[in-house]
Amino acid sequence: MSAQPIAYADVNHEAALKYAVQLIDHRWAQVIEGRIVLVSPTWDHENVAAKIRRQLDRRVDELGCISGSGNLDLPGSPNWYMPDLAIIPEDLAKGAGALTPDQTLLVVEVTSESNGDTDRVTKRKRYAQYGAPLYLLADRQNRTCTLFSEPHDLGYAVIDGPHPFGTPLRLPEPFDLTLDTTAF
Repeated sequence: MSAQPIAYADVNHEAALKYAVQLIDHRWAQVIEGRIVLVSPTWDHENVAAKIRRQLDRRVDELGCISGSGNLDLPGSPNWYMPDLAIIPEDLAKGAGALTPDQTLLVVEVTSESNGDTDRVTKRKRYAQYGAPLYLLADRQNRTCTLFSEPHDLGYAVIDGPHPFGTPLRLPEPFDLTLDTTAF
């Protein structure tokens, strides 16, 4: 008796890949352009993300939002991201699994030596295509911050930066605050 062949045409490969990533125990994992990438941030990396989060905390509460690094799905693509920080409306978080970039108010990525180009190029393009209204890139290797806004299919229409660490960076509405990047 032989095993029945699998009809691969009937398999939802995107769903299977994204489901598999969720089963990697006790590890942060992302799918970036179809590759499973395990994430293990360094303390320096976490330090920059924490400094950004602390500056946003009060305004995030005022807006009725939460900040975190929950899953962002990019349906129809081989991508499943875990941003370093995302701000989302609190009511979307209740009972939610993955959200999509257009459901965020802000997505923040902090580069590492192993993934800098992914954050600078690939994720920037994908976040724009999937409607993340604001994308903040804290580039530790180049020691710069860049804010991208007004997303469309080809990228972001407005780019504020790159600004050297230490340069105040203004976040527009709904945040309406200036980030101090000195300690990054």
